[in-house]
Amino acid sequence: MASFLVNGWPARSIDAADRGLMYGDGVFRTLVLREGQPLNWRHHFRLLSRDCERLSLACPPEKAILHDLARADSGPVAVAKVVVTRGASGRGYAWAEGAEPTRIVAAWAGLPDAAGAAEHGVRVRRCELRLAIQPRLAGVKSLNRLENVLARAEWADAEIREGLLADADGRLVEGTMSNVFLVSGGRLATPSLERCGVEGAQRARVLELAEAAGIACEARDIGFDDLLAADEAFLTNSVIGLWPVAAFGERRWAPGPVTRRLQRLVADDDARGT
Repeated sequence: MASFLVNGWPARSIDAADRGLMYGDGVFRTLVLREGQPLNWRHHFRLLSRDCERLSLACPPEKAILHDLARADSGPVAVAKVVVTRGASGRGYAWAEGAEPTRIVAAWAGLPDAAGAAEHGVRVRRCELRLAIQPRLAGVKSLNRLENVLARAEWADAEIREGLLADADGRLVEGTMSNVFLVSGGRLATPSLERCGVEGAQRARVLELAEAAGIACEARDIGFDDLLAADEAFLTNSVIGLWPVAAFGERRWAPGPVTRRLQRLVADDDARGT
């Protein structure tokens, strides 16, 4: 079951001239709702607001988005998506000043079947597609996700739960739907997102919780050799939570103590409703 609100009204369609449809001119965030309340909202709204600012988009009022999320008929637990586009305008890349943004809130009842992924870990692969380097858009969760779409189309093996993406220079950046973390010698590291990639709200929360817990952490350039040498590795996004990486090629890992501790910290944070 899914529900959709467009600018606060039940609807499943938008103006055909909307720039989000025409050019991918907009941003989005995906999150989990529990009884209509968004989990990890502080990071979701902060990043949504920042992304709107980066694209010179007018961010909808927080109150309006929360009202839409609460109205979504999505059951006890749901996956929700908040989309902001620049709205409808005439032909051409130049946007009209004063155009009204389009706000879309969608919710799907239930969560995807994770089949023990959080407990036992997942197998991942390296994608052939390389991410373009574009610092102007680095970190922004824009509606332009064709790189992710094409990368995800590279495999159909259900045993492989995620594909890892490198940038044009071969640096590990992210997964097709997730951010990546490594643990080496008890220290946490995640790829820098200064050149490309998407900054997920779960990534931001894990870094915050790790720092508060006294776990040394940094965002830096990471190569695939660093992944192979790591003691632990895990993936994050707002729907999957934290998935340990169990296999990459011939390399095998068991879920490690830092990964397990961070899983507990995220679960506790969700229980507090923050």
